[in-house]
Amino acid sequence: MRDVRFEDDGDEGWETEDEMETEQDDSDVTFPKHTGSVFCVGLDPVTNSMAVTGGEDDKAYVWSISDGEVILECTGHKDSVTCAGFSYDSKLVASGDMNGLIKVWRVETKEEIWSFEVGDLEWLEWHPCAPVLLVGTDDGNVWMWKVPDGDCKTFQGPSCRATSGKILPDGKRAVVGYEDGSVRLWDLKQGSAVHVIKGSDGHQGPLTCVESNKDGSLVLTGSVDGQAKLIYTPTGKVLCVFSTGSSNAKGSVGDDNDSNSVESVGFCKVLPLVAVAYLDGTLAIYDLSTHSLRHKCQHEAGIVHLQWEESSSVVATCTLDGAIRLWDARSGSMVSEYRGHSGDILDFTLNREASLAVTAGGDHKAKVFCLQRPDR
Repeated sequence: MRDVRFEDDGDEGWETEDEMETEQDDSDVTFPKHTGSVFCVGLDPVTNSMAVTGGEDDKAYVWSISDGEVILECTGHKDSVTCAGFSYDSKLVASGDMNGLIKVWRVETKEEIWSFEVGDLEWLEWHPCAPVLLVGTDDGNVWMWKVPDGDCKTFQGPSCRATSGKILPDGKRAVVGYEDGSVRLWDLKQGSAVHVIKGSDGHQGPLTCVESNKDGSLVLTGSVDGQAKLIYTPTGKVLCVFSTGSSNAKGSVGDDNDSNSVESVGFCKVLPLVAVAYLDGTLAIYDLSTHSLRHKCQHEAGIVHLQWEESSSVVATCTLDGAIRLWDARSGSMVSEYRGHSGDILDFTLNREASLAVTAGGDHKAKVFCLQRPDR
């Protein structure tokens, strides 16, 4: 029914509100090749012209965002592909499935050049300036490989899931969050933990997300405990704890009904602001200098992911009701909204100019939206 168009005059009176909403499609390109939910999406960093998507159909695709044409089909996975991304120079693409099979492909020749199997995969991240992969697994280990040589290092965390991770902009350190609420700052060369934030300084539940500011001096972590923590990386000190103040946020660990989980965090690139996105649909904008709440931007459904534009104070969100929204963090008002998915949006990314958003949907589709703004 999703593809049926109710265009006959005689059918107009029978359109339900839901069907009308589903029919609205603001997207410019639809990528329809996946046969299950699309879980992740990334853009190639050099040209921003290729997308990679991974899905429930055990495949990843590299495709052109201008026309949706397939450039490379990444096959051979044993489970849903939940992680996929391009290397810093856009020459390589990595795909990782839930079972822990990771494959790396050379985009130009379309050949698989490297693969490795780890425990159940939690996340995968390329180094910002080298062909190096960092991966977190459910046994608490973080793996680092040089690709395709295969030189390998492991960073042993606590014996629980390494739930989120980020290589800092200097390329020498990584911050990793764990299921037990602890955060570790790793020296990638030495293989040692420089700082461990745990106990009352750590989170009271598994970490869901971690981001750093432009120079890597500050890290923002989010957790199912409903809190976001601002950490100064040179010392490992927690500078501030952001919370919406909701009584729900004090829920017990593991009981999602009682906890307003933080789903995504990010630093504004041009103003001293941070954004924290919650599962209850609240987007909170905090002032980095005063640590005070500036705005609460309310969504009708849970927020999955947020991303700040590179050169403005606009932050974009994607939600479980299938919409992309742009918010002006200075005023807290919504700038625009885009729809086109008939299900959840599970991931999205903006291009450098913030003129395009590429989305991954639970409706088996990936889409490209042109973001029109009056000031552009």
